[in-house]
Amino acid sequence: MSIYWQLFIAFFIPGIVGYGGGPASIPLVENEVVGRFHWMSVNDFSDMLAMANALPGPIATKMAGFIGFQQAGVLGAAVSIFATVAPSLLLMIVLLGVLMRYKDSPKVKRMTILIRPTIAVLLGVMAFGFFQTSYGDIGGIQMIGIGLASFLLMERWKIHPAFVILAALLYGAFWLR
Repeated sequence: MSIYWQLFIAFFIPGIVGYGGGPASIPLVENEVVGRFHWMSVNDFSDMLAMANALPGPIATKMAGFIGFQQAGVLGAAVSIFATVAPSLLLMIVLLGVLMRYKDSPKVKRMTILIRPTIAVLLGVMAFGFFQTSYGDIGGIQMIGIGLASFLLMERWKIHPAFVILAALLYGAFWLR
């Protein structure tokens, strides 16, 4: 199987089943990139994810572009990005027509409410996986401290998440070697 086909599959599948956008597809991409194709370790994926979150734009395409470029150059990045956006684009066109026809239906309203817990569980599983990796690398006290500080900065003092991520990156770069 060629690397381009592998890249296409690795990002097309999460694009199809990752309802909720980039953050919801992160665990699915991690499964493909780390678990199935072994292109990265969990630590490398975590580092790449942190950098992708620090940059502006959709996270799924940034991950696809980075991993595709790392594996197969510019063409690999293009294939990966296309594979990421193609399912969403096609499904949006089809579903928009259907939803516009049935937008006032109680079943459609219930469906959107019931999907939210699934997304929360996917993000929770991903966070737990990162917790397990980080716990051994930097220690529990520092990890809890960074998490608590990040929570307080964003929720209590309303600091923009980009600045909190930047601060955590700087802390990690200088004190967590």
